[in-house]
Amino acid sequence: MTLPAPAPTLEYFGVPALVDDETRVLQSAVRDFVDRRVRPHIATWYEQGHLPARELALELGQLGVLGMHLEGYGCAGASALAYGLACFELEAGDSGLRSLVSVQGSLAMYAIWRFGTEEQKRQWLPRMAAGEAIGCFGLTEPDFGSDPSGMRTRARRDGDDWVLNGTKMWITNGSIADVAVVWARTDGGIRGFLVPAGTPGFTAPEITRKQSLRASVTSELVLDEVRLPADAVLPEAVGLSGPLSCLNEARFGIVFGALGAAHDCLETTIGYARSRRIFDRPLAAYQATQLKIADMGLELGKGMLLALQIGSLKDAGTLDHRQVSLGKLNSVREAIAIARECRSILGAAGITLDYPVIRHSANLESVLTYEGTSEVHQLIIGQALTGHSAFH
Repeated sequence: MTLPAPAPTLEYFGVPALVDDETRVLQSAVRDFVDRRVRPHIATWYEQGHLPARELALELGQLGVLGMHLEGYGCAGASALAYGLACFELEAGDSGLRSLVSVQGSLAMYAIWRFGTEEQKRQWLPRMAAGEAIGCFGLTEPDFGSDPSGMRTRARRDGDDWVLNGTKMWITNGSIADVAVVWARTDGGIRGFLVPAGTPGFTAPEITRKQSLRASVTSELVLDEVRLPADAVLPEAVGLSGPLSCLNEARFGIVFGALGAAHDCLETTIGYARSRRIFDRPLAAYQATQLKIADMGLELGKGMLLALQIGSLKDAGTLDHRQVSLGKLNSVREAIAIARECRSILGAAGITLDYPVIRHSANLESVLTYEGTSEVHQLIIGQALTGHSAFH
């Protein structure tokens, strides 16, 4: 007997009808890139703790996804929704791949594009959009993640120069970056600085022994009497609002990206359950399996509808940063729950890299934490709904 074809999860929710043709073509191009260039190798890269980031950056630049939501300077000027759906497809491949693109475009490039001088933009953005130069974003410190206002990295004036001292931690792309956007405390408030690789006193040792985001470059940034010229500062950013606005851009990509990982887990699991036979019946024919799949499909679809709404608000220019917290909290929390449930359906097969589920599950442990922990986003939402801050 020929089984009827299952309903694709997101088509069942009518998601494709909410996306215009141009955006759908771009999303398909990113999906094809991931299928061709990433999926055949990602399990090996993950197992080896390696990502050919420089090589991939050049290809992603040719694809047009680096800083794709920015205007000018070689950037595509795509819609927020298009960028979100690109992140969906990239993270369906691996969270490390989406992190490479997010840090490049939404953190490093956005900081220069939004707060830099015209000279800084012309110097860095076209090369970064092409993948010829890689950037990183230094905000988090060993003792200050959720509370960046406590940062200890300092920049002091010495004549016309700036001298930076401090340490940043958990920095994606750090050891391969050509330029680091580093945030430091000054007598006039928190400022952003462009620190080129090779600057004396600046080192970026790679962090190893990770059990999550293994196919991603994660580094420490060490600044020991790093001397920079006066024009290294980003002139339009003063205070925490500068780096926090960059984080909001990156969180937007995660709203979609985490759902891409969940979608890959669920589609893999449905395919497995349809082919795996237990007591002469497909695993997918058992009520317990269908109850789990139905619940996961429902949460994935709801999450995607919320993400699309957030994308529409961003394109309309009416998106509030607290709404991004809604999306980040929901997408990552549901994605990691889906990944864990999928692992259980796959049984012993679910702990191997022959299937993507355990890899996505481990990666999402990091996504749950970075760009604001779930608790931070809960408190942002709680403050919005009650009018009371519970942060202090």
